[in-house]
Parts: sequence; C-alpha cells; structure tokens
Amino acid sequence: MADYVIAGPAQTVAPIANSNSVFPVRRIYCIGRNYADHAIEMGHNPDRESPFFFQKNPDNLDFSGTFTYPEKSSDVHYEIELVIAIGKGGKNISLNNALEHVYGYALGLDMTRRDLQTNMKKMGRPWEIGKAFEKSAPMGPIIPASDLDHPAEGLIDLKVNGELKQKGDLNQMIWKTAEIINYLSEYYELAAGDLIMSGTPAGVGPIVKGDVMTGSVSGMGELVVTVV
Repeated sequence: MADYVIAGPAQTVAPIANSNSVFPVRRIYCIGRNYADHAIEMGHNPDRESPFFFQKNPDNLDFSGTFTYPEKSSDVHYEIELVIAIGKGGKNISLNNALEHVYGYALGLDMTRRDLQTNMKKMGRPWEIGKAFEKSAPMGPIIPASDLDHPAEGLIDLKVNGELKQKGDLNQMIWKTAEIINYLSEYYELAAGDLIMSGTPAGVGPIVKGDVMTGSVSGMGELVVTVV
C-alpha cells in the first residue's frame, strides 16, 4: 500500500441528534431558487423550470454555533434551508423510491458573499467564490427520518436578533425532496454521505458581526448561530 506524501485530510462528519454517532459527509449539493418567492426577490422567473445546482465543500460545514464574518466581502447574506442527508446512493433513482435513500434531515444556513456572487453572475462565471468559502455552511445535527418521517410541509423561518426575516412553508418548495433526489441522480451518482441543501424562502438579507441568527423548521427545533 502506498504511503501518503502528506497527511490525509480529516473526514468531515455531522453529528446525529441525541446520539454519539456521526454522519460522514461526502459531497454537498445545493439547489438554487427552489422557492418561488425567493426566485422573484432575486429577479428571476418563479415558474417550474429545470432545477439547477451548485456545490459547497464538506469542510465548509460548521457545527460550532458561530459564523466568522468572511474576508473580501461587505455584503454577506443568510439563507435558511432544510438539509437532506443521503443514506443510500445510486444513479437514476426513481421518484417512487427516492425517499428510501434519505437517512435524515437537518437545519442549515447557506451563507453567501452576495457581492461576490453578484459580480460572478454579471460576468457569467461560477458562483463558488460567493458560496463555497470557509464555514459558509453552519448546520445543526441530523435527525434520522425514522424519528421525523419525511417533512413535506411546515413552517421554515429565520430570525435575526429576534426579528423575523424569512418565513415560508416546506410545501412551497418548487422541487420536492423526492424530485430533487430523482433529478440529481440522473446527472450524478449519489452516495451515502451526500448532503443536499434544498433551497430557501424569501427574505434573505445581510448580517453584521454580533448578529444572532435563529432558524427553525416545524418539528426540528432551532439552529442558533452568532456572527463573530
């Protein structure tokens, strides 16, 4: 067996709610503009067009309850999302069987350097510089689907310093959980350990150091993150 010439990277893991077990993370897929009201506020057509995705990196995840305001940006936005954790992979997963591939769900924030993302959009370039930066994905523990079922409706919201900023319902997702998995698996071979961030409702906006973001989904508790 060959020796590594440098130390191998640590495996990113997500905690499991009410357990000492952890979930090894492989990839993070993020669906864009999956709530009609958010598509409208970003200046796009809310119609049910083909979904599109971008990626964050596993080491962008952070479970510390803090978010470090990043460099090279003066306009960082919050986006509260339901995160889908894949427990069984596959290609061309059928719509009817898609939910069988889900291990569980979590609350997550897709933190975005909006000014950098906007510049990339104007130039027709990829968004990663605005999306996939260090600690850009604060996340809570994964709740197994066996404890939660598969949430298809219910409040999803985010408050900043106690003031409501985002409010929607999971049933407003343009592409539902099973459809997201079905579509993604036609273009990628999904695997156990993949996470999918399922989009955010309207109301995204900027944060500053000292802000406290509190996100929630009905039946899943809260994710509290302080900006430092």
